[in-house]
Amino acid sequence: MDFQKLKEEIISYSREIGIDKIGFAAADTFSELKNRLLRQQELNFQSGFEEPDIEKRVNPDLIFHEPRSIIAIALAYPSKMKNPPQSKRGERRGIFCRASWGTDYHVLLRNKLKLLEEFIKDKVPQAQVKSMVDTGELADRAVAERAGIGWSGKNCAIITPEFGSYVYLGEMITSLPLEPDKPIEEGCGTCNKCVDVCPTGALIEGGQLNAQRCIAFLTQTKGFLPDEFRSKIGNRLYGCDTCQTVCPENKGKDFHFHEEMEPDPELAKPLLTPLLNIGNREFKEKFGHVSGSWRGKKPIQRNAILAIAHFKDETALPELFGLLKHDTRPVIRGTAAWAIGKIGGGEALSELTSALAAEADEDVVHEIEKGLHMISSVK
Repeated sequence: MDFQKLKEEIISYSREIGIDKIGFAAADTFSELKNRLLRQQELNFQSGFEEPDIEKRVNPDLIFHEPRSIIAIALAYPSKMKNPPQSKRGERRGIFCRASWGTDYHVLLRNKLKLLEEFIKDKVPQAQVKSMVDTGELADRAVAERAGIGWSGKNCAIITPEFGSYVYLGEMITSLPLEPDKPIEEGCGTCNKCVDVCPTGALIEGGQLNAQRCIAFLTQTKGFLPDEFRSKIGNRLYGCDTCQTVCPENKGKDFHFHEEMEPDPELAKPLLTPLLNIGNREFKEKFGHVSGSWRGKKPIQRNAILAIAHFKDETALPELFGLLKHDTRPVIRGTAAWAIGKIGGGEALSELTSALAAEADEDVVHEIEKGLHMISSVK
């Protein structure tokens, strides 16, 4: 069979179905990646969301019978919102990162990969394929880098010459001997902006990330946010784009190729106060289709409370008092107590004092005490 012709046909079809960039890589072991992952593990820099078996992450042979090549794809997503709503007193808003605008990218990429699988199977019925997006065993960025999609930037994102780092990635292992493309030379040079401006110092050095300090990771956790990060989360409800927005390679990059990726401004920048008491059904109806909802409403609500504290929004105090008194979840009660103390005022002092006498959970008691301390320290 003419595999070069097949590769050209795959490339042509990928354009027909709206894949913005495609590349091909050898299915060899990712030896350099293995060393980086072992180092990450040694330093305890992992997020815990990754495939835990490092060998599976770097060796396609362990997850696929006789792999011959890997196809990498990229979809470009918007970096700018049309007519974004303004955050103002009494109507403060949070923000979802760009990767959570529009329909969940996992769904979009899987749909594209499924079409590509069907095309390949039609051309070569005996072909074996396995696709994955984000949560698969292989590291999306390592595959994309080897396949020439882009280079691995100091912000730990794949940076493409065409679309910057505003791309979603997916890949497909195949049994077909498709000729690999050449990787792109690293293009960050001496630029260190992303490392310098990272709000929490999560970018240790170019290309190394301590996920435990990354706001994108922290916004997805379900417990109490460590004190040192609470003032740095700002109004972020899910994710963080700082290391992308400062990147010179992203300047002027804004693509609106896919209608499904267009954000609903009221969901991408939602009002904070209504989120505090949103029910499960309403949350799923409003936010269930976006990637930022995958951990459920609790992390979003906790982050909304922290955002209200960031704005020192006194108009939200009645809702915070209600959470402190009635919410059954210690993390929400405790975070509300901290936020009340951060906002401060005589009524806040009274409510926290009353709550302290009634609270039985030790963690929440500790948060109430923090809130009381903040109020007393400004007198």
